[in-house]
Amino acid sequence: MRAADLVGSAISNTFRAKTRTILTILAIFVGAFTLALTGGLGTGINRYIDDTVSGVGAADAMSVTRAADDATTVPGATGGEPREYDPDAVSSGIPGQTVIALDPDDVAEIEGIDGVVRVDPTRTITPDFIRAGDGTPFVASVGSLMPGQTTVLAAGTDPDDDASETEVALPAAYVEALGFADDDDALGSTVTLGITDAARTSHTIDATVVGITEEALASPTGSSILVNRSMSDALVEAQATGLPADQIDRFASATVWFAPDATDDEIQALKDRLADAGFTGTTVADQLGTITTVIDGIVLVLNAFAIIALLAAAFGIVNTLYMSVQERTREIGLMKAMGMGSGRVFGLFSLEAAFLGFLGSAIGVGIAMLAGAGISAVLADGLLADLPGLTLIAFDPVSVLSIIALVMVIAFLAGTLPAARAARADPVESLRYE
Repeated sequence: MRAADLVGSAISNTFRAKTRTILTILAIFVGAFTLALTGGLGTGINRYIDDTVSGVGAADAMSVTRAADDATTVPGATGGEPREYDPDAVSSGIPGQTVIALDPDDVAEIEGIDGVVRVDPTRTITPDFIRAGDGTPFVASVGSLMPGQTTVLAAGTDPDDDASETEVALPAAYVEALGFADDDDALGSTVTLGITDAARTSHTIDATVVGITEEALASPTGSSILVNRSMSDALVEAQATGLPADQIDRFASATVWFAPDATDDEIQALKDRLADAGFTGTTVADQLGTITTVIDGIVLVLNAFAIIALLAAAFGIVNTLYMSVQERTREIGLMKAMGMGSGRVFGLFSLEAAFLGFLGSAIGVGIAMLAGAGISAVLADGLLADLPGLTLIAFDPVSVLSIIALVMVIAFLAGTLPAARAARADPVESLRYE
């Protein structure tokens, strides 16, 4: 019997006992459906994290502040205790929390630490408001992207740090509030940011809107207005007006760049050297590692339940094929008497098992994809409406094909026992079987 005939025979034999076959396929379907759905859940969430938190920072940079022992919290902050006032403390950017400011000497010390390629001090900018034209002013905060960071854009582009003109990207929530009809209407318009200097004199700086940012799980600037370097410099200059010279160069943190090909051990060694000098370094991996670990752990547990369901289905395959072998004993004897070898007989029943696995997994994965699309659409318009861009359950071709292949392998292995029994059958005894 040729290979094509063997496959055709295996497929046709699968449906001899339709009820038993359907029940077996349903058992496989449950496991494949669950495995595909949980796998899609992990893919969707991790893809969203990859798309949004890629903007948290570059892989070859870390944020450096004074060591945690120097951090203070103001009275009234959650879990905070009153601390003695420190004139060197500056806002960390987190409401209610301050850190010891870095000065030029600190920056120079960090630059001299082995493994540091360069240091970019981070200035804290605290604007008062933003408005469009003569419209209502709204409270505003600003942020900027460092090299390697990205943000999720609803329209337009990120502000260009190389541009000499002042540019901003507005969070989507500001578009309607500032009086624009939609995102496209806001693009190219001029907005005004107000900021107060040390002498309590108010300054206003105009900028062009070049982009609209969406709110994301871990946006590098949160809900802040994104500004380019020209706008940032203008705001810093206005804010510093009237300050003593020794108060101007004070930084909440600094971005430390290291070699792009640095290993985990080398990065940890750099953190240790920074700690010895009284600083704390935090990489993107440190910020996101816990999130991805928790998500992967949850998906792994859910996948374990799916594998258990598949193992239960495997016993159904064994039972189905054993009964098939029993019922077709005379047929097996006849095939052997006509010259079919034991290997061909084994292959025939193994192919039947693999075909059962294919049917169950293909149907399970297909329905899981439809269910996942429906669930994601419903949640995107309801419970997860505040997380634009999130497709909770997503699928990629490699994962789908991997699940089908895995189930087929499990089905094939489950079918080897009854297939081996059929292959060992004695043709004479089989022909005498009643």
